[in-house]
Amino acid sequence: MAELYLDARPNYPKEWFSLLAARTLHHSLAWDVGTGNGQAAVSVAEHYDQVIGTDISENQLKYAIAHPRVRYLHTPLSLPEDDLITQIGGENSVDLITVAHAVHWFDLPSFYATAARALRKPGGVIAVWCYNDIKVDATFDSVTKKFHDTTLPYWNPKVRYVFDGYKTLPFPFENVGLGSEGEPFNLDIPKELSLEGFLRMLRSWSAVVTAKEQGVDLLPESMVKEFETAWGGRSLVRSVVYKAFMLAGKVKL
Repeated sequence: MAELYLDARPNYPKEWFSLLAARTLHHSLAWDVGTGNGQAAVSVAEHYDQVIGTDISENQLKYAIAHPRVRYLHTPLSLPEDDLITQIGGENSVDLITVAHAVHWFDLPSFYATAARALRKPGGVIAVWCYNDIKVDATFDSVTKKFHDTTLPYWNPKVRYVFDGYKTLPFPFENVGLGSEGEPFNLDIPKELSLEGFLRMLRSWSAVVTAKEQGVDLLPESMVKEFETAWGGRSLVRSVVYKAFMLAGKVKL
């Protein structure tokens, strides 16, 4: 049974997409930016006629989930803004823009300017979200915090936006009731998870990878043992909660 939960990435609850769809006047076109494997794009497609999923990584798009209403596009950083807008559908054409767990990596002024051009006015909405903590129980959470503290020197500075729950992330859009600049909307994502899945997630963290490249093992066997004891054994599958947060808005007219 545990092997079903080896992938620690959470699935975004369907209700999120219903909430967003209810805030757009039209449901013709959506754009999922930094789509990765298309996880968010296929959920958006339940509410919109067509979804464009874009990513700067061709490799990521090779693993994108196929869906009849989702079209994936490789959009390298070198692509001019006008060409990008044209490929998405043109100015003033997009009803919903979504960015799942990625906007903190973007050149924000440039991306927001592009988003404002692409969004339908009035009625278009942009939503960005992320998650940071996983809550299990007091004992396990204290071990996680201790481990997280050891990773701090190895994170890219842009990840500070994730650490503070997007509270300091610039977001120059008008509030639509699902989080605004300085006041993110807090959300929970429940998931069944194995210890192996949790450890795989930690090993994939960019800070852990960076540390390893510098000869520092942040997850030695002693740390793994500490996690295992707090978890309750390797074979246990536990109910956990990912703490997520969202900012959503429309272009200020």
